[in-house]
Amino acid sequence: MQTPQVQHEKISRRRLNAIFGGSIGNLVEWYDWYAYSAFALYFSGSFFPAGDQTAQLLNTAGVFALGFLMRPVGGWMFGRIADKVGRKQSMTLSVLLMSLGSLLIALTPTYSSIGIFAPIALLLARLLQGLSVGGEYGVSATYLSEMATKNRRGFYSSFQYVTLIGGQLIALGIQLILQNVLLTDAQLHQWGWRIPFAIGAVLSIVALYLRSSLKETNAFEGQKNTPDEKKGTMKELLRHPKALMIVIGLTLGGTLAFYTYTTYMQKFLVNTVHLSKGESTLISFFSLLIFALLQPAFGALSDRIGRRPILLWFGITGTLFTVPLLTTLSHTTSLWGAFFLLMAALLIVSGYTSISAIVKAELFPAEIRALGVGLPFALTVAIFGGTAEYIALWFKNAGHEQYYYWYVTLCVLLSLLVYLFMKETKTISKIDEDVEG
Repeated sequence: MQTPQVQHEKISRRRLNAIFGGSIGNLVEWYDWYAYSAFALYFSGSFFPAGDQTAQLLNTAGVFALGFLMRPVGGWMFGRIADKVGRKQSMTLSVLLMSLGSLLIALTPTYSSIGIFAPIALLLARLLQGLSVGGEYGVSATYLSEMATKNRRGFYSSFQYVTLIGGQLIALGIQLILQNVLLTDAQLHQWGWRIPFAIGAVLSIVALYLRSSLKETNAFEGQKNTPDEKKGTMKELLRHPKALMIVIGLTLGGTLAFYTYTTYMQKFLVNTVHLSKGESTLISFFSLLIFALLQPAFGALSDRIGRRPILLWFGITGTLFTVPLLTTLSHTTSLWGAFFLLMAALLIVSGYTSISAIVKAELFPAEIRALGVGLPFALTVAIFGGTAEYIALWFKNAGHEQYYYWYVTLCVLLSLLVYLFMKETKTISKIDEDVEG
């Protein structure tokens, strides 16, 4: 007969294995998603007619934004599956769709070969990826939050953004190797940009295998007897209007700031700061590496002092320093200066990213948690995060790039108002009402 200590150790190992498996699958999904943005500088000319670089990037960013429109559909579809059928099944299906999207981008001929069908195929692939990643956030946030112990939920759920950022790091790391070791600039523009998408398709199959062996959460198992009309339905979700509005409000500024300093920043450093593509990739890689390491630290701090103070840090500093940081960065001529300014911005954004998942998960009961986290988040990200690059490039093309800085500031301020008036979710967590793991 096993002692209580042995049983506890087995449960702890099972919990850690589940969190690791869920996180690795999340990393692969986000690598596939971010490879598009990381390599847009190289493949934009392959899918659209010849023209100036900013115009081609606008077209590519437009497809990027349209991919985001599928995210609310993915948030609804996969959230519903997760709440009705299971978190594991939903995460497994989402990673399968992501692999199909990456494979399609890797194999699509260029505009010069098949004309208008090239950007159409690119759009179709991006829509598939948008559907997949739209469901990924809510379900993985729910899974990690439910698998974590009560006093370490902030720490464990922070690994969602560790792996999310890790996906970007892998994409940038592969880009650095291709740029500096394996290929010339001309080769990258001609065919080398296909390599990361082929790698993504293969990695997605690996993630599919990892997710097939995941354990279901006790919170989901504990509500299996809940009537079907209460599980993952819009009718049940709309009974929580305050929680829905909080998710939208706290996401608005955070997602815009995140996409500004991560996916768009590489293009900003090339187009505005006038660094080389190699220098831009190098700065992005190391700043994101430190950014990823900050997430567990902020998450663990939220377990001690609460979620709300961490959110207030982001809201107040983001409102005060977005314009000064982006303005100074746009005029810097130093590689190190650009790096430290970007790190200051990412330190601010960590107040949102590190605890975004757990705050949302703590607002909803188990039977609609994945849908409640995923759908309003995906809607907000589609509107504000997905259009960040396009709006920034549009302002630049119009000769008023600084207007974008104020746009980001306004959105962060709106989120700050939500943080000021919301309750501390750590003390009113709906997860505490679930069956304890």
